Amino acid sequence: MFVVKDSIHINAPIERCFLLSTNLKFVTQLFNMRLVAKRSSRASGTILGGDRLLWRGWKFGLPQTYESVITGFERPAFFQNTVKGGRFQQLQIDHYLSEVDGYTLLIDKLRFSPPLVWPGKIVARRVVVPHLSGLLRKRLVLLKRLAEGEEWRRYLSKEME
Repeated sequence: MFVVKDSIHINAPIERCFLLSTNLKFVTQLFNMRLVAKRSSRASGTILGGDRLLWRGWKFGLPQTYESVITGFERPAFFQNTVKGGRFQQLQIDHYLSEVDGYTLLIDKLRFSPPLVWPGKIVARRVVVPHLSGLLRKRLVLLKRLAEGEEWRRYLSKEME
């Protein structure tokens, strides 16, 4: 099993950071995947515990389809995304949020197992871990930029009223 972890301090309220993190428009834009609305429990807004979301897109020049299940949900401090199907034997992401000295601390911890034993481990170490580390960093930096500025309103106007 491989673990990728990253964190960031955001100068914004924890509730705003949590709602941005769980906003489907934000997730769709960030990961450049398409939500298959007819096969998902939710097509817009923010995710909730138990939601099942079917995603399609392209990664590394290959078509990808996977189902994301929200297997843990404690607003505004935690949510867990477990991926079913796709190219991993196992993939789970924990998102932790807490208030620290007036900031929101956001920690992402991703665990995955490659599908093939020794060839999968080599590819995971050389390609997948750096790719996933980059995605986590990209997510955290974008969340920080949106939450600390005024852009968050494009995503959360209804939720924050």
